[in-house]
Amino acid sequence: MPSQPAHAHSALRGWAGVAAITASLFVFLTTELMPVGLLTPVSSSLHISVGVAGLMVTLYGVSAGLGVPFIVAWTRRVNRRVLLSALLVILTLGNCVTALAPTFPLVLTTRLVMGFASGVFWAIGVSMAMRLVPERQASRAAAVVMSGISIAAVVGIPLGTVLESLTDWRATFLIWSGLSALVLLAVATVVPSLPSANAVPVREVFVLPLRNVPLRLVLCTVVLFVLGHFGAYAFVRPFLEAHTSAAPAFITMVLMIYGVGGAIGNFVAGHTVNRSLRGSFVAGGAGLVLSLLALLAVGHTQAGSIAALVLWGVSFGVVQLCQVNMTQAAAPDTFEAAMSLNTMAYNTSIAIGALIGGLFADHLGVTSVVWFGVALTVASLLLTLGTGRRAATPRVPGGELVSR
Repeated sequence: MPSQPAHAHSALRGWAGVAAITASLFVFLTTELMPVGLLTPVSSSLHISVGVAGLMVTLYGVSAGLGVPFIVAWTRRVNRRVLLSALLVILTLGNCVTALAPTFPLVLTTRLVMGFASGVFWAIGVSMAMRLVPERQASRAAAVVMSGISIAAVVGIPLGTVLESLTDWRATFLIWSGLSALVLLAVATVVPSLPSANAVPVREVFVLPLRNVPLRLVLCTVVLFVLGHFGAYAFVRPFLEAHTSAAPAFITMVLMIYGVGGAIGNFVAGHTVNRSLRGSFVAGGAGLVLSLLALLAVGHTQAGSIAALVLWGVSFGVVQLCQVNMTQAAAPDTFEAAMSLNTMAYNTSIAIGALIGGLFADHLGVTSVVWFGVALTVASLLLTLGTGRRAATPRVPGGELVSR
């Protein structure tokens, strides 16, 4: 009898820790996205153009991608609860400084530092959550954490806009600083001590894909589907405006529905990846392709565009969780280092995808961007199907394949 309550208490605290890490993802990602809805008041207040104000988002994403492999390696001996707490301190102070900054260069510098912190969180957050619960529930814990992406996508930009309309953009960042502090308190309270596990020196991080064929294949797959997905997704609004004459309110509703679909896809994949990781990814990738084709075929109607975006959201939620599990399966003994490379590839591909999508949109029209998404997503599917079990068979540091 005494062991059962103790076990229940341990399980409860583990899931409480998962919830705190999910909240951390929410505040990090919303901090990244929220300025999108605040660019006009920020530009007006600081006497800059809207395009220049957009650097608040761009620099945050760039630093989140490029710095993470180095910082994760340099902090490889730091307890992960301590590290996450430090990252949340940076986020809390960063939002506060942003709110009070008298000049735009100070805002950009602050956002750059917060971006580095965000990138490190992406590398360690999911692995922390997976360590807090029994191994059989690790995929479900990852799904819960990744649902924070969909929640932030649904409420991040609209919430920033609403708060700004009720107060102003500076008060909005102050409010977010307070919320970040509350999440910091939750992490410090409920997340147990987590000594660093399987981190490697920085000199070894970048040779992992050279030695580990499955990891290299996973990273290539991630680059292809992220290029395709975000290249197309960045231009959803222009596409809908051009093909359905959609009003801003309709577009906001559709994107919120897309975010809900992403959360559903995360939870679906949480139940299927343990049965068939590769099959789940293939199903999600096929759904992405079908959703983009549906957008091309019936996206000229409001009902058709809603159906296409729902399928797109669900499919992306599945693929998003699968690629994390594929990274873990390919590099179980160096998961944090592998996730830092994943984060770098992911964020860099977002920027490149949006850039290429913009070139397509300017020269060939927004419809061509959707076809670009189809082509790159199909390529990621073909790579996964063509490599078979090699993408699911990890290689240990010594170079020998480990059967699974």
